[in-house]
Amino acid sequence: MVGGGVSDVYGEDRATEEQLITPWSFSVASGHSLLRDPRHNKGLAFSEKERDAHYLRGLLPPAIFSQDHQEKKIMHNLRQYTVPLQRYIAMMDLQERNERLFYKLLIDNVEELLPVVYTPVVGEACQKYGSIYRRPQGLYISLKDKGKVLEVLKNWPERSIQVIVVTDGERILGLGDLGCQGMGIPVGKLSLYTALGGVRPSACLPITIDVGTNNQTLLDDEYYIGLKQRRATGEEYHELLQEFMTAVKQNYGEKVLVQFEDFANHNAFDLLAKYSKSHLVFNDDIQGTASVVLAGLLAALKVIGGGLADQTYLFLGAGEAGTGIAELIALEMSKHTELPLDDCRKKIWLVDSKGLLVESRKESLQHFKKPFAHEHEPLTTLLEAVQSIKPTVLIGTSGVGKTFTQEVVEAMASFNEKPVIFSLSNPTSHSECTAEEAYTWTKGTAVFASGSPFDPVEYEGKTYVPGQSNNAYVFPGFGLGVVISGAIRVHDDMLLAASEALAEQVSQENFDKGLIFPPFTNIRKISAEIAARVAAKAYDLGLASRLPRPDDLVKYAESCMYTPLYRSYR
Repeated sequence: MVGGGVSDVYGEDRATEEQLITPWSFSVASGHSLLRDPRHNKGLAFSEKERDAHYLRGLLPPAIFSQDHQEKKIMHNLRQYTVPLQRYIAMMDLQERNERLFYKLLIDNVEELLPVVYTPVVGEACQKYGSIYRRPQGLYISLKDKGKVLEVLKNWPERSIQVIVVTDGERILGLGDLGCQGMGIPVGKLSLYTALGGVRPSACLPITIDVGTNNQTLLDDEYYIGLKQRRATGEEYHELLQEFMTAVKQNYGEKVLVQFEDFANHNAFDLLAKYSKSHLVFNDDIQGTASVVLAGLLAALKVIGGGLADQTYLFLGAGEAGTGIAELIALEMSKHTELPLDDCRKKIWLVDSKGLLVESRKESLQHFKKPFAHEHEPLTTLLEAVQSIKPTVLIGTSGVGKTFTQEVVEAMASFNEKPVIFSLSNPTSHSECTAEEAYTWTKGTAVFASGSPFDPVEYEGKTYVPGQSNNAYVFPGFGLGVVISGAIRVHDDMLLAASEALAEQVSQENFDKGLIFPPFTNIRKISAEIAARVAAKAYDLGLASRLPRPDDLVKYAESCMYTPLYRSYR
């Protein structure tokens, strides 16, 4: 029972605690079914006693491997693949076969496998999803299901869902409209919620809302797995989304976190604004990206000196990511200087496809760009903007590769002792510039971070290690913090708390290598720290429903994290 004598029907108040079960809870009919149940299958790790007790004798070869030995073998096999997509397919096969081994592999080899299950390889996987599709990994809701969305949600076997990642596939990474094939993104994100944030896999639900696609190549593809029609818009689209959001709350309760993922700009801002007052919603492209980049900037200040308000910011790209980051920087600046938010925004300039956002263009701008249109003569190119505004920080969120040209980067270096250059667009081919270009063109003075990973760069006898501004630093820990506190809404201050917590994890040793983000090898510890800070802020704001408040939130977060070690079955 929870406060007020209301029974905990949905299991919402059990946070991410392990549900202690044996396969017999599910009336396993025979050992054969157990071997095909990814949640309980251990492969060759079943002991002699378990093989007898669960009718597995003869269904497995006689050898018994430990989980560590299985991990060693699979990592050896993965490294034999030369094509990244083959590694992705092998990892997805493992997830469908042996869930705990999949997560142990991902946790223990996070730096090597993160680019495989997430960006950049997941982008190629989405493009070819129809061809590599083997069995469903999430829930598909299409226009055909209008009026029946609640029934569709009830078809999912798990009842205690805590995190949903949903996409409509219209803007997958920098690859555009991939329709139903965008499912690879929610699946990849949720595997990171578990591996990096410790949210139980059974509490995660990936969803794709299929409203059609405007991608003619997919419409003409005989193997396309989605609706073969042009994308629904307007009332038809919003009615389906409204039904979906209502059904989610009805089926899973108030405290399920719904993460909007890879929606196109025109829908992303509207959906976030519409549902943030009534649901627990989060947009990783707007808020998650902003939180990670802000953390990178806070860490970079320790290298270049000065405060957030002492810098001048110039963005290339004024979409979800660009405006989301700009707004969070302004909020953090306002919080620490007590300047009005509008004054803080004046230090931030954005360039879109038509040039610098200026006052004279205000009437024709989308609503989310308007706060950043300042008084200035119109400029059409990034180079002109850099030369005129003389920013100390240059951030790329345009989705267009090679846009930070040599002239632009050299101009940044000409009036900054240590120019901060963030080239954030994904995948690697869409990055505004490479790490090598940034370090070479600035003669090694740049403080650089990118959205996709780059190898260390050797320049004039010194090795520079580029940081990766990866959303995976924040959203798993943020989600865990929301879940363990029982938060009912997301507040901007919770995002600022996540940024500050991440920035504090960067050590002097990291700075010495040129890193402004901590290494991913410590990600579960980092996630616990972020979760604790987010949960603390939720309690402070009166948004947390899980009472009483734990004394030590870091320890509590760590105790709630899922661990993928095998269980012994009796």
